[in-house]
Amino acid sequence: MSTELVQLVEQTGPYLSAAVTAYGAAVLTRAQDAAVDATANLGQRIIQTVWHRRRRSDQAALTVALEEAAAEPESAEAAVDLRRQIERALREDDRLREDVAAMLPPAPQVVITATGERSIAAQNIGTVINGDNTTVQR
Repeated sequence: MSTELVQLVEQTGPYLSAAVTAYGAAVLTRAQDAAVDATANLGQRIIQTVWHRRRRSDQAALTVALEEAAAEPESAEAAVDLRRQIERALREDDRLREDVAAMLPPAPQVVITATGERSIAAQNIGTVINGDNTTVQR
């Protein structure tokens, strides 16, 4: 699976969770409510868009995953199943992937700056040792 697809699915996660928590399985049929949190509304739009672009058999699988996630909002497994259904749809339909990506707010840009002698600019790399005569014991 491409890194781009993984990132897209990860970006949709909070919106899907918010929509399922706010609306439950009715997320597919509920009209948007302006008073409801924007995150839940965006999640609802994503789920509805994916559902409407799937074949009937795929719609049924998505509906089951959605109902399970709504019935067990604390279940990590149910949330993963729902995300897998969304991921499958996005992997199989390039146009859908573009449409969902366009719905999401831009990802925050991460800027890492290193200044000064021996500075290191990095993100999520683990242990870094920078210096003279350093001994590391494990």
